Amino acid sequence: MSMEAGLQDRLYRAPPTAPAGIVHLGLGAFFRAHGAIYVAEAMAKSGGDWGIVGVSLQSPGTRDRLKPQGWAYTALELAPEGEKPQVVTVLRDVLVAPENPQAVLDAMADPAVKIVTLTVTEKGYCHEPSTGRLNRAHPDIQHDLQSPQPRSAPGFLVRALAMRRERGLAPFTVLCCDNLPENGRVVRGVVLELAGLIDPALADWIATHGAFPATMVDRIVPATTAADLDRLEAMAGYRDESPVMHEPFRQWVIEDDFVDAARPDLGAVGAQLVGDVTPFEHMKLRMLNGTHSSLAYLGYLAGHETIADTVADPAFADFLRGLWRHEIIPALTPPPGVDLGDYADALLARYANPAIRHRTWQIAMDGSQKLPQRILGTIAEVRAAGGTVPGLTLAVAAWMRYVSGRDQSGRPIEVKDPMAARLAALWRDDPAETVAGFLALAEVFPPALRDDPGFAADLTAALSGLIRDGVQASLKRASQ
Repeated sequence: MSMEAGLQDRLYRAPPTAPAGIVHLGLGAFFRAHGAIYVAEAMAKSGGDWGIVGVSLQSPGTRDRLKPQGWAYTALELAPEGEKPQVVTVLRDVLVAPENPQAVLDAMADPAVKIVTLTVTEKGYCHEPSTGRLNRAHPDIQHDLQSPQPRSAPGFLVRALAMRRERGLAPFTVLCCDNLPENGRVVRGVVLELAGLIDPALADWIATHGAFPATMVDRIVPATTAADLDRLEAMAGYRDESPVMHEPFRQWVIEDDFVDAARPDLGAVGAQLVGDVTPFEHMKLRMLNGTHSSLAYLGYLAGHETIADTVADPAFADFLRGLWRHEIIPALTPPPGVDLGDYADALLARYANPAIRHRTWQIAMDGSQKLPQRILGTIAEVRAAGGTVPGLTLAVAAWMRYVSGRDQSGRPIEVKDPMAARLAALWRDDPAETVAGFLALAEVFPPALRDDPGFAADLTAALSGLIRDGVQASLKRASQ
């Protein structure tokens, strides 16, 4: 196809003029393949002005790709039996926070906006993952305490809520869609702490009138590649520079607690509106995200590029089943009406989907922020109850090997983590010294594990075995 033809065939939809009811901070692929589709479907089914203004907190790339398309984009479902494109037209605008923070605050303070949703990743909340408290030393938080033009997600929430209070408006509901345990409570705590440092009366107002419902989100969304763009163009007959890829499965469990009960009719399109999200969230964080991370570090070190490649290896499939059966499920309370064994079987089928190219390297990012809630919580609970967790302990050892920045053969690993430099510096020739250095990280390891000599010994043995014998032998040992 010629360049001119390609330009003529660019996806375009005229954006609706109806006001937006939602501002979304952190407009990445996951939200566009998950929450945005639910909102679009809820509006189609039950009406309401719930269009979304997206906000990129870092770079203009997403805005620049979507603007020529009238903010429309394609969501491509990747099922084992074939691919199915859907054009999504729920976005009304995309703002880039560093270019104009005031425009973002003005959008959030608009009376028509009732909800601010967030997918800013675990590290975007500027909190200490081991405690859930605001990291007051974080450079963005330091900036946001001094300046009314914020940089961080918590800073934008606090300053926009302050504008609404000054104007006599109700607060917006803050709906976190990131994989944090008790995400609503954590974000509420971070926002109230930051607001209290700026204006204690503002913090009281938010605490009294605001709402921070907890959620559990689930859909595997692999990163889009250049080959995906070309394949979609050949299939759909138009060029989309910003599509998202996703698996067929989706789940969104939401605590039904919104300011003035203002929300799209998400229940009509399959979201689960419940009184308590915690059992769903623990199940997902530990059974899906915990094993995803375990497979990512061990799979990468074993030379597997994707999760599907990893679970196609029988040693990994056995290891995975053992993680669920012997280590994770015994420490969980199932949500009402859910069989955890069936849930594990369904997860394995999703991981094995050959159409999903979910790279181990992508899932391995930001491990220092993810491990506490995905893996370390389970380890601490099981050990406190007198149980053993050889598989999850091996996963932690694999993470330590991974973040050293070198694989088993000494080849470099591109480690993406806010603590990457600190983590790499902890690696020693002696595994016991390496383990001692890592366990001293209060930001990552909870006190129960930092002060547990048995865990230190098990972790040292797992790391020594991994270095000495490699991944396959270690998997077998952990699976016995």
